[in-house]
Amino acid sequence: MPEAGHAGAAAGPDLAQFHQSFFDEAGENLALMEQKLLALDIASADEEALHAIFRFAHSVKGGAATFGFSDMAELTHHAETLLDRLRRREVEPSEAMVDVLLQAGDLLRAQLDHHRGTGPEAPAGSELQARLRTLAAPGSADAGAAAAQAPAGAGPAPRLLTLGPLRDAGVVDAVLELFAEIADLGQIETLDGGADAQGLWRFKLLSSCSDAELLDLCAFHADRALLRLAPWSEAAAPPAPPVPRPAAPAEAGSLRVPVERIDQLVNLVGEMVITEAMLAQSCASLDAATQLRLASGLADLQRHTRQLQESVMAIRMVPMSAVFSRFPRMLRDLAAKMGKRVELVLLGEATELDKGMIEKITDPLTHLVRNSCDHGIETPGQRRARGKPEAGTVTLAAAHQGGSVVIEVRDDGRGLSRRELLAKARERGLHAPDSLSDAEVWSLIFAPGFSTAAAVTDVSGRGVGMDVVKRNIDALGGVVDIESAEGQGMTVRVRLPLTLAIMDGMTLRVADECYVLPLAAVVESLQFAPEQIRTLGGRAQLLPLRDEFLPVVDLEQVFDVRRERPERDPAVLVVVESGGVRVALRVDELLGQQQVVVKNLESNYGPVQNVAGATIMGDGRVALILDVAALARRARH
Repeated sequence: MPEAGHAGAAAGPDLAQFHQSFFDEAGENLALMEQKLLALDIASADEEALHAIFRFAHSVKGGAATFGFSDMAELTHHAETLLDRLRRREVEPSEAMVDVLLQAGDLLRAQLDHHRGTGPEAPAGSELQARLRTLAAPGSADAGAAAAQAPAGAGPAPRLLTLGPLRDAGVVDAVLELFAEIADLGQIETLDGGADAQGLWRFKLLSSCSDAELLDLCAFHADRALLRLAPWSEAAAPPAPPVPRPAAPAEAGSLRVPVERIDQLVNLVGEMVITEAMLAQSCASLDAATQLRLASGLADLQRHTRQLQESVMAIRMVPMSAVFSRFPRMLRDLAAKMGKRVELVLLGEATELDKGMIEKITDPLTHLVRNSCDHGIETPGQRRARGKPEAGTVTLAAAHQGGSVVIEVRDDGRGLSRRELLAKARERGLHAPDSLSDAEVWSLIFAPGFSTAAAVTDVSGRGVGMDVVKRNIDALGGVVDIESAEGQGMTVRVRLPLTLAIMDGMTLRVADECYVLPLAAVVESLQFAPEQIRTLGGRAQLLPLRDEFLPVVDLEQVFDVRRERPERDPAVLVVVESGGVRVALRVDELLGQQQVVVKNLESNYGPVQNVAGATIMGDGRVALILDVAALARRARH
């Protein structure tokens, strides 16, 4: 067969411009490969699943070889060899094979991050490659029999590849180089001496890869719409006339857009919301006749702005599967390390949450899942003794409820012990009478360093770090609560706002300043005469409300503003709640409710105590958004 090549072609294209596309696609392929491996039934491995895992590895190898990432190409070559023998039934699948393939995926991610410039140099993969070679070596009579059944001299059937029409012959060089660099990809031969009058190139292929795999690899260099594979029998037929190329490929159902562009769009829409509020406020000062003429236009502007805002925010929404997908592997490794059997159930993976929230909720959820496996789920022996199935279950569920997303981490393990929690709290000098409700007892695990674990493991400790989990969720404007039944299991429920960019707030006035409270944290508002507020220890103020005393936080003192009003005026109090703690905020006036665009005060100015952010009001003034969690901690101290 003639040597692959093309005489007189132009120099190959600069492949560096395609690196980002390779990084993105390789990351997706590695994630899909891991998901398929974790779902693989070792006892009766599905043939289509094995083919799919092979395709993912093969795509990564082809791309890595094309772009010169030899470390990735070499490792995926060995992984692909094992997978190829698995899909051909030359070796039988085992847990050891799944383990080593998962480890190969981990190393490939590390290598990918290094080439992307976001990670350190990855460790050498020679030991892992040796294990892959060992597992891929035929070692059974069945494997030998399967090999013996193959017809002598049988090889892949030739196929016809048509490429074009092309204006740049450099694409042809890149495709030919692909076969030259990937030794076991197959052979390629240029037909007819080059392009025909219509700019079409034809090649004879000998490859064991499927049509889909070959097209995926060639698509790194040529538009998929310009590629066509056919049986070799069609080689004698005259080439089909070129199909007019559409303005965009038909299969392009989505676009990759940098996050920075989306963030810029969200910011611009936020500015439009502020401008619309300014116009509405300015209109209110006009005479009635002018207001009437402008009212209809302003109403339309407000409606369209809200629709545009919702559409733009929807672009930032990411399905919870982006977070949930990391837990099957993590739980599998943890369970194996601890000698436990754990099944993971995922519900509501399609539930969407703002990308910023997704990034910030990942660590708290990871800690909760580790806790469930470490100190929630019992060992198989313990579960048998308690009449439970040997395999425990951890459930991750997400769902929309109103304007929030509720995420639950449930396990059917040992649950929390009320007696142990109360004993531990008293041992640490905490106020823990028997009269505490179950919810109050469960919330004790959120105290810093609080744990009932008999021994702290290197995995987690139920209670150790739970205070950090709660602080992180509070910082997102969320709330967390616990349900538990001793011996039956535990549920941690996290409620989060859909987005951090725009929020519903209650505006209020203290002296001449305007502040915003997250509406989700507001419980109620009321008026009290100053003499009804009790003073404790000469400083602390308490509000008797029904059957409890609430700490009173005077925002005049917190932010050092001076109000001018008669001392005997009734106090306006807003009761807010954070993490199960209620406090009453003393203000001068409630101004109303409105949607506000959240601006990051720390990045634009600096950290400010008791403030979570800022926004711009309709009159152009900056209003501070109060940090309810920080105010609640201040009141407790």
